Amino acid sequence: MERAARRFFILINLAHLLTHYSLLILPTAVLAMVGAGSPFGASYGPVLELATGMFVLYGLFSLPQGWLAQRLGRKTLIGVFFFGLGAALIGAGLAGRPFTLALALSAAGLFAAIYHPIGTAMLVDAAGDRPGRAVGVNGVFGNLGVALAPIVTGLLAGHFGWRAGFVVPGAVALALGAVWVRSRAVAQHAGFGSKRPFPAIPPALVRRAVVVLLLIAAVSGLVFNAFTILLPKLLADRLGGSLLPLVGASAFIATLAGAVTQFSVGRLIDRLTLKRVFLPLSVVLVPSLAALGFVQGLATVVVAGLVACAVFGQVTVNETMTARYIAPPLRARMYSVRFFVSFLGSAAAPFVVGQLYERTGSLTAVTLILALFGLITLACAVFFPDRREELAPELWEMALAAE
Repeated sequence: MERAARRFFILINLAHLLTHYSLLILPTAVLAMVGAGSPFGASYGPVLELATGMFVLYGLFSLPQGWLAQRLGRKTLIGVFFFGLGAALIGAGLAGRPFTLALALSAAGLFAAIYHPIGTAMLVDAAGDRPGRAVGVNGVFGNLGVALAPIVTGLLAGHFGWRAGFVVPGAVALALGAVWVRSRAVAQHAGFGSKRPFPAIPPALVRRAVVVLLLIAAVSGLVFNAFTILLPKLLADRLGGSLLPLVGASAFIATLAGAVTQFSVGRLIDRLTLKRVFLPLSVVLVPSLAALGFVQGLATVVVAGLVACAVFGQVTVNETMTARYIAPPLRARMYSVRFFVSFLGSAAAPFVVGQLYERTGSLTAVTLILALFGLITLACAVFFPDRREELAPELWEMALAAE
């Protein structure tokens, strides 16, 4: 890979890492924020619910990104992402009361909404004919963000206070933004991809794929976000302590398993049809989520790792669905719609987790409800088409003629 392309992929992948990392700072930081005399109160649930606005805006503002990209350009929008997110995180670290923190977190969600519709479209265009590996690597970076958020936040909060958990990644975002705007590689990303025309796919199959894609988006958004939000608290409860570095390390191990799976799934997708990868992951998800409600001790880390493998592996499959069935000129808009639907589900996660924990005193009810949503994902995997043309696009012409 030429040097300019390598720089582009590094920057766009680091942006993905930062997106997921920034959204999951609060679930660990809250463990150091609550307590007697704290301006944020002494209860876990109400502080966690302060993130609701962040996830609402994260979903709402993903929708217009395709439209904005046509007018401002993708490079400009990713620059706005870096600088806006960095400033919002630093603002969250400086917040002195719940309203101010909620406002800063909401701003972080607004700027974080830019990445997925724009960054994913840029990545897929640059990857060319075999997007699976590129999407898989990108997914690994995203899930490294998920995995690193609890352990790094725990270490920062434990040694320097919870405010450092927000300020440090905010400064990193500003630094990456400076590198992004000075780099010439990002303006050349379209030259890295395939020159082969996108095939004409039978419209009925495209509609079927889009219906499944959007339904999965709504369900997986809730499952993914709720799981990553509840994990630090679940581990703190089940491991018999609340030592932040230990909780963060355990969450890191569990989510790292998901990141490794996502890379493997990315490689498999370039050799197998989407359904043959998607269906086994969906089969694993439901019983793992149900079991997570009852296991104790170190078994919690193992079962959480299985859930992470299924949840994160599905993300790579879902993003590749758009690359396989949607033509490049429409991808940014489709990603905007898909992530909008997904993030609406995500927005409900902090409220659902916080409310159910306050009412029941445990996270068992949450994991069982997530298992029920996992059944919908399983049904989607069964309904999704299994077409060999995905791996040999030149065959779509014959399939279209046979319609």
